[in-house]
Amino acid sequence: MTDIPPAWAVATVECAGTPVACLEVAGSLYALAPSLARVGLPGMQSVAALFADWGVAAPALSHAATVVDQADLVTPVRRLAPLLYPGKILCAGANYFDHLAEMGMPGAKKADQRLFFFMKPPRNAVVGEGDTVLMPIGTNAFDWEVELAAVIGTRARNVVVEDALSHVAGWTVAVDFSARDHNRAPETFYKLDWVAGKANDTCCPMGPRIVPFDALPNPQDVGLTLDVNGVRKQNGRSTEMIFSVAEQISIASRIMTLDPGDVLLTGTPAGVGVPKGTFLAVGDRVDAAIEGIGTLSTRIQPPQ
Repeated sequence: MTDIPPAWAVATVECAGTPVACLEVAGSLYALAPSLARVGLPGMQSVAALFADWGVAAPALSHAATVVDQADLVTPVRRLAPLLYPGKILCAGANYFDHLAEMGMPGAKKADQRLFFFMKPPRNAVVGEGDTVLMPIGTNAFDWEVELAAVIGTRARNVVVEDALSHVAGWTVAVDFSARDHNRAPETFYKLDWVAGKANDTCCPMGPRIVPFDALPNPQDVGLTLDVNGVRKQNGRSTEMIFSVAEQISIASRIMTLDPGDVLLTGTPAGVGVPKGTFLAVGDRVDAAIEGIGTLSTRIQPPQ
């Protein structure tokens, strides 16, 4: 997997116990507020503030990246989720052909599939890197899914596929951690419980940065990997998506308005734990990486 760094990215880091929004250039982190004030866009104290008008913020970020000042360098304790916090987190379920195959549906055809979504609670599920992910209470089947996450930059309502990607501001890495045993409810009429299985606290880490839209020349051909304790579990490409990112945005926007600062998780490739009955334990390290974005590393902590 090649990984060419973007010209710039945005991040949020922890410094002295406080979140600090940053502009990232060539691996260095610069405080966002003074960097943007230098190019005529004052008052940007958070990454979330950028989405008030992404059309203005994006070119200002690009300009600021060319005139960074060493006085604005930030030395973080760790990286937080780059966007604190998304408005909505919408997740596409079962959206890779190879993942469907490992889950017992080999040879699936797109024409026979229906794209479905579930949601995660933004303020409680989103975390950054480090010892941040809590094992859900009572689960014995805690699983992983690396996902390409699209960050919405402009309002999208009932958009056509051809225009859908114009609403994306940038991309980040996300992990959809799932309590598989809590997800199943065979004794009930509905058979599944998406909230109990997918909406647990700390189970949507994001990061390490948001790269701009054009950092991925083709979002339908990027590599995704996930390692558990240094062992490669997932190694796929977004070419395996059943519904493209553009199709997902178009379909989602017919259900609900996608607002600036919303995040769409676009599905996961093969290699999750449930087909083999292999699950996470407290203390396990998970490294999720996406080509052109970077690596997000977390460690599983005891339930609280």
